[in-house]
Amino acid sequence: MNLQGKIDRLRREIGKVIVGQAELIDETLVALLCGGHVLLEGAPGLGKTRLVRAISQGIDLKFSRIQFTPDLMPADILGTNVLLTEGEGKQKLVTFQPGPIFAHLVLADEINRATPKSQSALLEAMQEGTVTIAGKTYPLERPFFVLATQNPIEMEGTYPLPEAQVDRFFFKLVVKSPDLQDLKAIVERTTGDLDLVINPVLQRDELLSLQKAVREVPVASHVLDFAVHLVHATHPTSEHASPAVKRYVRYGASPRGAQALVLAAKGRALLEGRFNASIDDVSRVALPALRHRLILNFEAEADGIEPDALIAALIQQVRKEVAV
Repeated sequence: MNLQGKIDRLRREIGKVIVGQAELIDETLVALLCGGHVLLEGAPGLGKTRLVRAISQGIDLKFSRIQFTPDLMPADILGTNVLLTEGEGKQKLVTFQPGPIFAHLVLADEINRATPKSQSALLEAMQEGTVTIAGKTYPLERPFFVLATQNPIEMEGTYPLPEAQVDRFFFKLVVKSPDLQDLKAIVERTTGDLDLVINPVLQRDELLSLQKAVREVPVASHVLDFAVHLVHATHPTSEHASPAVKRYVRYGASPRGAQALVLAAKGRALLEGRFNASIDDVSRVALPALRHRLILNFEAEADGIEPDALIAALIQQVRKEVAV
């Protein structure tokens, strides 16, 4: 079976346990194909953790889960040096004991339940793919993904993630409540005696090959222009910014956002079996790539303005300006 066929089979395997979330599954797979981290936001009980577990079972990777709580310490995530005694002479040796971050796919469950000190322990690992303990740097084996879940920030007992860490997530995906039919299917599958087994579809080397293939997908000049104009228009000081952006946005998307937008468009094209990224691909990945990178002001909060609405309006505006 070719790699494209395996991607389709992986979708079906994940769909065994995740009902009615086809777009959410595809967006998560796009991020994995691009080698990016994902932030999944939604109320408790919507299947965020189950989705990550299903992906880890469908891709043959080393998996670990970190349950974020207020008393979690950075050493509980990264690992620590321990003093061991060996041999008859009881020779003392300092040995590094790796933490759960040393895995291919790390589930950071309810990441905004932990304090900012523990949240920041992930920064180096997410950006550099390394962990530094007591001045010594340890590389993380590729591929390395952090799939973090968080509850809406207005819920009790949550600590908002710092902007620097949020920006390191390739995508922010919003998990919505199921509709009536999907809810019925979920209850039927989870309350019966049927044992749903997800079979591994992709191996580590195959996933690395797909990541390499994503970066080789060509992007035409006019598509790149569209992506760059879209990101530039999110800045209130830009000449391309809309009146709504100038009124409600404090900071626009970073250059990392532009990189994510273009790379995600390539991943979306490859996921659908195409070998060139289009304007439509950029438009379809704009919300998950940019929604967490727009920092709104207090007026936006008072007026109930959401980043998704601003981005959707900018897509239509930039389409006209770039004349695509």
